[in-house]
Parts: sequence; structure tokens; C-alpha cells
Amino acid sequence: MSITAERKQELIKEFATKEGDTGSPEVQVAVLSERISNLTEHFKIHGKDNHSRRGLLKMVSQRRRLLDYVNANDPARYQDLIKRLGLRR
Repeated sequence: MSITAERKQELIKEFATKEGDTGSPEVQVAVLSERISNLTEHFKIHGKDNHSRRGLLKMVSQRRRLLDYVNANDPARYQDLIKRLGLRR
């Protein structure tokens, strides 16, 4: 259900804007997207897990806020990010 440390490091390397970057919006959105996809798979088996569903909704709204921030500051970066992650909108 959670993301492994190795997978998180792969995402950080792939989406980092510079060396040692772990906090840029791109990295945060990529990690959140991975966690969201893991949780959606979890809900296919455990449909009544409402406590985890609340966490999922919080992650989705956090990702949305980060994407809105990137879009407001640099629309080209936003378009590139959602294309790389395969997100719609």
C-alpha cells in the first residue's frame, strides 16, 4: 500500500530539477501520484476501508494544490509535468 524507498528514490531522480532536489513541486507531485495509484489499487480489494479513503482524498487535494501552483508560476512546466505523469487536465 505504501511506496518503497527504492521506488521513491527512482521518482526523485527522474523528476528532480537539479542534483539533490527532493522538495520541488515536480518531485512532490510524482511521489503523491505514486502513492495515490497504490491506494486506488488497494481500494479495488478493500472497498470499505474508509480511513484510508480519507487519506487518499487528502493526497489528491494536496497534489491538485501543487499542480495549481506550478501552473500559476510556469504553465509550460505544468504541461510537461502532467504529460510525463499521464495525468489528465
